[in-house]
Amino acid sequence: MNRILIKALAVLAVLSACQRKAVPPRPTIPLVLSVSADTAGTGRIAARAGHIGPGGSVAIIGEPGAAITLARYFQVSDRRDNIDGREKRDSLPDFAGETFEVILDDYNEPYEHFLAEGADVAERVDSLREAAVRGALFAWDSTCVKVPAKLLIFTSSLQAEYGLFDVDTLQQLTGGKSHLLSPVQVMLESAYAQGDRHLVVWTTPKIKASGAWQAVFRRQGWKDATLSVLAPEPALDIRTEFRSLLRQYRSEGRRMDVLLLDTYWANPSYLGSELDIIRQGGTEEDAFFDRMLPRSFHFVEPKSALVKATYDLLREGNLFTHRIARPGIRYYETEESPQGLLVLENVDASYVETAYVQDFR
Repeated sequence: MNRILIKALAVLAVLSACQRKAVPPRPTIPLVLSVSADTAGTGRIAARAGHIGPGGSVAIIGEPGAAITLARYFQVSDRRDNIDGREKRDSLPDFAGETFEVILDDYNEPYEHFLAEGADVAERVDSLREAAVRGALFAWDSTCVKVPAKLLIFTSSLQAEYGLFDVDTLQQLTGGKSHLLSPVQVMLESAYAQGDRHLVVWTTPKIKASGAWQAVFRRQGWKDATLSVLAPEPALDIRTEFRSLLRQYRSEGRRMDVLLLDTYWANPSYLGSELDIIRQGGTEEDAFFDRMLPRSFHFVEPKSALVKATYDLLREGNLFTHRIARPGIRYYETEESPQGLLVLENVDASYVETAYVQDFR
């Protein structure tokens, strides 16, 4: 079993890092300064991040359900021509030869529990930010994963606000250059690039309240766009929830150009079938919804958006491995050691073979 320990450093090291490094644009967490000061240990790991080039892996980091679902989607993706990159199936995996190192953060899931109300909420949010940094260090360390990462994909939308800034700051302080992707950033940019200006997010109440989507949107500085983050009442049928969401949005008095689905399990085809019913205008409410949803209205879900963004990034940066092999996946789980430290354990035997067979049935 493959394990690594991320050790806490002394307060003196933190103070030393503050003196030697530029102050980041917003406060980072103490762990980032500790790591950057440890030039012989974890700081060296961060400094080497991304320098492996095309030979590096694509790391997928997050709660187990989302990370596994996304990894399997990557493995069977065939949307692009492997020669010229056109959006055309060619019966070859888009990510042939690539290695996916999947870090299942069992220890910290579910991430929403970090947002629970209480006097210590700030401390718990910092713990969520630390989880992102520790996940990145795992993915960059050759003593932890077999192939260190050239690209990190964080599956949780929460880490777009609580974690990615700290991972990026760590790389700025140490000289690392691993690419970072999150579903929030990718989905918002994809929608805006397609000409959508009235963007709506379908998420959970806690993620809505966290402000993660809203914060990333504000940083884009899009003066000609609006964002609404909605969390409809749960229902047994996703189509019922869809109508509930449309009713919530109706009061805003704007058209809805795109609906961003903040989940890895929603099936857009079910929503599309309900949209077809709405288009028929069988009721007064349907007719209103039809007017609210332009003919260009569409859904965006994280799996497809992240696959496209990853493919474009690897192709434009000449970061594909160009090996002739099926995409490979290795799975790891975070857990607490008997000494109370976070460790990473290889669990390939539990996932790898069944994952590939099941997707081709």
